[in-house]
Amino acid sequence: MSVRYQDHVDDLSPDHLRGGFWDGWSPNPPTPETHLALLRGSTHRVVAIDEATGHVVGFVTAVSDGVLCAYIPLLEVLPAYKGRGIGTELMRRLLAALDDHYMIDLLCDEDVQPFYARLGMQTTTGMAVRNYDRQAGADLPA
Repeated sequence: MSVRYQDHVDDLSPDHLRGGFWDGWSPNPPTPETHLALLRGSTHRVVAIDEATGHVVGFVTAVSDGVLCAYIPLLEVLPAYKGRGIGTELMRRLLAALDDHYMIDLLCDEDVQPFYARLGMQTTTGMAVRNYDRQAGADLPA
């Protein structure tokens, strides 16, 4: 399997994003259209594409003020592609793109903190609001 990484989504459509990205997001996961909108709306993103199928098999996003701060809200790899280093490569590329920022933050569950620690991130304390009734995203304009 050959995977290509890119930091743009100009050549993608919702069809490239169908699949099980949103495991555990039931009952209301984002649609492929919403997924593409969130990739386009992120200030930084890296996607992993299976060259044999042309489908996105992993992605990571960041939002930034472009000066000091960036936040990484999402890193996802399709279940069938996990364990192949795709998540590590996505993060490595994103962190390199954000290297000139003072702070790069993300929130994650304790069980994945060792993954991020291997990438040079450190454990910290944070707070969050989760509106689970809105996890599918806002309605997109027609």
